[in-house]
Amino acid sequence: MRRRLAFLAEIIFITALILGTRCANYGDVFFGGQVNFIDADCYSRMTRARICFEHPGTIVRQHDFENFPKGTFPHTTAPFDYLIVALATALIPLSRNALDLAGAIVSPLLSIALGIFLCWWTRKMRLQFRWGFLILYGVSPMLAHGFALGRPDHQSLLITLIAVALCAEWIFAQQATPGWGIVSGASWALALWVSLYEPLVLLMIVVACCARSMIKRKRRIGWIVFAAVLAIAFLIERRFPVWPSREFGGALRNWSATVGELAHVSLANTIWFNWCGWLLLLAPILLWPKWKRSTPLFLIALLMSAFALTIWQARWSYFFVLVFAMLVPQILSVLRKPLIAATVFIAALFPIAQAWDRAFADEELARRAETKIEQFELRAISLQIDGPFIAPWWFSPAVNYWSRQPGVGGSSHESIQGIVETAKFFEAQDAEEAMQIIDRHNVTWIVSYDADRVAQNSAQILGNPVPKNAWCYLLDRRPSEVPPFLRLIAQTGHFKLFRAEKS
Repeated sequence: MRRRLAFLAEIIFITALILGTRCANYGDVFFGGQVNFIDADCYSRMTRARICFEHPGTIVRQHDFENFPKGTFPHTTAPFDYLIVALATALIPLSRNALDLAGAIVSPLLSIALGIFLCWWTRKMRLQFRWGFLILYGVSPMLAHGFALGRPDHQSLLITLIAVALCAEWIFAQQATPGWGIVSGASWALALWVSLYEPLVLLMIVVACCARSMIKRKRRIGWIVFAAVLAIAFLIERRFPVWPSREFGGALRNWSATVGELAHVSLANTIWFNWCGWLLLLAPILLWPKWKRSTPLFLIALLMSAFALTIWQARWSYFFVLVFAMLVPQILSVLRKPLIAATVFIAALFPIAQAWDRAFADEELARRAETKIEQFELRAISLQIDGPFIAPWWFSPAVNYWSRQPGVGGSSHESIQGIVETAKFFEAQDAEEAMQIIDRHNVTWIVSYDADRVAQNSAQILGNPVPKNAWCYLLDRRPSEVPPFLRLIAQTGHFKLFRAEKS
């Protein structure tokens, strides 16, 4: 009874910790009587989920709502779409806006489910200093962002599946039971179904480090499950991701430099400590076999690989922090005495506490308040749109979701052609050039935004400076001087909406 009560108390504590960190942005998501999402990609995902919600059984293989009129063949897949749909269906009796609410809470719920699993799994493994793993999982700002409220992104599902797969690999390395082989096979296969990028790289590292374990008899049924899930995935999706043509290779590289999760993370950047705490300084001890020979080799290999990959692309940081958190008990075991380990661990959390404190600093709160105003205004503008539109690419998914109309731009690499077209439109210097783009994409509406920011982004994508007489300045600062074929319909503090009159 004591053990059960202690386990229950532990689950309550971890759940409260997860809710506190994952839902710290509550005011940025629920305001104005609506649900708002925190990334452009989230609106694209929610458009997919809405299609599936309104037409059950649909598998979205093409996006007609971005890169209009050609559309795209996206890398996103069905599992996360239908996870949102299933949650929305369950919420229908509780909310008038069940789909948006489901999209807002799906990632925190996944984080809670994973937290409960990790509480059970670390007990089963009898890990010394297991509390270090659980607490870092709960408080790390990077993992909190991966599971954040209002962020229906497939990364939350990927982190969950890969965490379960790694736990299964660890316990299988010690016990080699068929059941954990099945859990491993199913988790890896589902992760590959969700994305063929990060899970494939991580799985290859695990296979390389555990080659002997992978061919054991007790592993066979796990491989059968793995193959069966992938077969089902290919039968359902019936497509492969398509990479943009070489024609847009330069623009794609330029655009990638403007996307935060594709940026490089400098080795000297203090953000590493904001994610992991000062305990990261003790990570090299894992390479000294005298201390912990029982540490799985594949986890150390994953930590080193994810570290290098994070330096290349910030999107790998979720998996780096996850693997590091799994190894925290091994690092703390070097300190041996629980009191010393607890003292060091608490002190090591100082940079993480500072990161959370900065998240609520006056400057950050002011920036978030400005973003909320922009979201509110953009939604009001979007509800007036009843046809294809051009808008700055990072706003296009939201405008599309709220207006239910297709946009020329998008927020994925597959829509790079449309992104380039929007940049060229805002960079245009004369009416004829702009009109050609409008006619080419059969556009009816134009959404303008702060000219300096649009010009800066367009210049980065196109690789050339934007002239001062470009259309982004005309639309934003001198709307009364626009050509007759454009008519100003609405304006707010940040946006202007123009209608293109067909000749």
